[in-house]
Amino acid sequence: MEGRGGIARGLAEAYLDGAASVPYALLRTYRALKLSDTEVMLLIQLLAFRQLEQNEFPTMEQLQERLGSSPSVVGQAMQKLMKQGLVGIDEIFDPVTGIQSDRYNLSGLFQKIGALLAAGELPMRTGGGEASTGTGDLSDPQYPPRLPATKTSVFGGATNLFGVFEQEFGRPLSPMEVETINGWLDKDKYDEDLVLFALKESVFAGKLHFRYIDRILLEWSRNRVSSVEEARVHTQKFRTGR
Repeated sequence: MEGRGGIARGLAEAYLDGAASVPYALLRTYRALKLSDTEVMLLIQLLAFRQLEQNEFPTMEQLQERLGSSPSVVGQAMQKLMKQGLVGIDEIFDPVTGIQSDRYNLSGLFQKIGALLAAGELPMRTGGGEASTGTGDLSDPQYPPRLPATKTSVFGGATNLFGVFEQEFGRPLSPMEVETINGWLDKDKYDEDLVLFALKESVFAGKLHFRYIDRILLEWSRNRVSSVEEARVHTQKFRTGR
């Protein structure tokens, strides 16, 4: 019996270690968005494929297998989500490999969730007490953690680093993306405003993905660029070919 209990505990820890982060707001609002259980589970599977398998465009066969539903049920659910503007498909170009591919875009979903909350149709949080500022725990409804909105950034006004990234990407950040940002700050020692300026450059270039932002920061580091002003000068020289 003890042996089985140990195996069960080990499996439970392994499953938790690979847990996907499901936005709390999605669980609270999907009924208000008139989504069925199948449709919201399809959205959760898209999030899981992206976060844990780095697969941003799973095939319909993969989704059917995960949902245990027929091709017609999954196809109708996906069609409804796309018709309502909750799911889109983007064509992306990888500057490293030169490969063009597709990915599912859930920004429409989170924009509609935000509109519901902003309109006051649903409370920002249920239950009493003040909202937490987040603990960094995946079980915290406000994960990922936020930085104090006290700095003036290249985007103008007071900023919250994680919040600006989420605004530009049009969706919550995944745990892996949060870890990437923290790595830029803590391991690579990039200045917060420099990270934001790299984000701004990726938006300007129309290449809004973390790999491209990382390449910008690495290029600046190799050229001893350590401030936004130096980055502006370096970028201007690059664009003018001087």
